[in-house]
Amino acid sequence: MGTDISGFLEYRAPQDDQESVWYSAHGLSSLNDSVRNYDAFGCLFGVRNYANFRPLAAGRGFPADASVTVSARFAQLTEWYGEDGFHSTTWITWAEVKAVDWNEPAEKPDSRLHEYRQTSSGLRMTGKSSWSRVFAEAVGLKAGEVREWAEGSEWLVGDTLYRSATIHRRDAVTETGEWQPVWEAMKELAELHGDDNVRLVVWFDD
Repeated sequence: MGTDISGFLEYRAPQDDQESVWYSAHGLSSLNDSVRNYDAFGCLFGVRNYANFRPLAAGRGFPADASVTVSARFAQLTEWYGEDGFHSTTWITWAEVKAVDWNEPAEKPDSRLHEYRQTSSGLRMTGKSSWSRVFAEAVGLKAGEVREWAEGSEWLVGDTLYRSATIHRRDAVTETGEWQPVWEAMKELAELHGDDNVRLVVWFDD
């Protein structure tokens, strides 16, 4: 079963010369199309963190001062599915996103071995594997056994090259990927309301 992400962009602004409150701006699905990018989920929020990143904003919970729209939606989901229907609720501000070093590597090699095939133009990555029967038999792993492999370790099994590799934040959240429309929308809101007054609230379901 896969894991999906949902959420909203919010901004904080004064209300009739009173204390500032949060307002809903965009549903995440209208910007991100809810792509199941587990490397991005792990990098940003610590969910499905197979790549072993230091998460930027994990486990903060639902903000107590959330906007009326987002609070109502969250309450509706809780009523429909119960508190166990979704998980890993958290949030991140535009100020935090702006401060990210996208060249930062994960804390250790990816838990999944990277798989490559030889082509006429060189090696081509074909996927990542947490478990491969063919690889396990070749290196003597027991059924279901998982090990940590040193960075750069490689095995050629048949026509597939298995490699232990550490990825960077830029690999998980690419400059042209599904998160860029989200960042652009947050940036535009921040130009009006300030970097600390724009945030993304998210939660996940399996």
